[in-house]
Amino acid sequence: MNGLGGLNKSENGVVIGLVQLQLPVVITPADLARQTARVVELVAKARRNLGTMDLVVFPEYMLHGLSMDTNPAIMCRMDGPEVAALMQACIDNAIWGCFSIMEHNPGGYPYNTGLIIDDKGKVQLYYRKMHPWVPVEPWEPGNIGIPVCTGPKGAKIGLIICHDGMFPEMSREAAYKGAEIMIRTAGYTAPIRDSWRFTNQSNSFCNLMVTANVCMCGSDGTFDSMGEGMIVNFDGAVIAHGTAGRVDEIITAEVRPDLVREARAGWGVENNPYQFGHRGYVAVKGGAQDCPYTYMTDLAARAYRLPWEDTVRVTDGTSCGFPAPTRMFGQTTQEAAE
Repeated sequence: MNGLGGLNKSENGVVIGLVQLQLPVVITPADLARQTARVVELVAKARRNLGTMDLVVFPEYMLHGLSMDTNPAIMCRMDGPEVAALMQACIDNAIWGCFSIMEHNPGGYPYNTGLIIDDKGKVQLYYRKMHPWVPVEPWEPGNIGIPVCTGPKGAKIGLIICHDGMFPEMSREAAYKGAEIMIRTAGYTAPIRDSWRFTNQSNSFCNLMVTANVCMCGSDGTFDSMGEGMIVNFDGAVIAHGTAGRVDEIITAEVRPDLVREARAGWGVENNPYQFGHRGYVAVKGGAQDCPYTYMTDLAARAYRLPWEDTVRVTDGTSCGFPAPTRMFGQTTQEAAE
């Protein structure tokens, strides 16, 4: 049930709109300015489209397109005109917004940054993509974890970006931090369609969490993005699904974070987030609360190594035209050169 796409908003409902934004071509600062203005227009369209909408969500690459251009002249800054325009759009239209920027990073490659801005124009969530889509994407790996903010109606909201959602640990971390709604923005192209669909559903069900997921849409003359806006309920059921390839369509649904809370508190069978840390509580009081997963303990010890590690052939971005990196994670370009 989605309240007829949010037309019939309930007392505890949060209405989400997902924008299947036309994939742009952005090469110059003038292109960036025009695309920013287009996003601002669509924030206003979302408000006109549905007066009950609480949160409008734009895809990854909404300002920059899929060129992977790291030219500093078209990178954004948090105190720059693009973010200021997005803040003002939320104020002018009395709506929360989720946005994507490629952010200048003086210490290395740009960050692929996601923002949630409230209806007063304040940034409530700032996130750096943890898992760039290697070897294709050149972005700096995120270094601030997976934040959660309090959104409309007190809902706890998390944000991950595109390839992040292929790692079940990402959605579990968002849920572990309290997210009742997890947004996944993406620039994925058509070959990923099936993987996109089933990971969105599994991320929801495995964590008793609503997920709201949207890609760029249409063609830029080279790439074909798929749109595929999906809102998935906490039981894994798809409650809204956009028309594949329909650019600038806004997919809407009402979701109920109060029912997420009810399920997390009341479910016995398949209460997966709780049971993960309380194995076999029928047999032993409180369940087993150890960590039996080798990959977790190895990763924490910085000793993660696959049994087939030596056979992996693609381990940097040279196959996609990027130079092999020489600095370690956490080092700036200047520190690595010293």
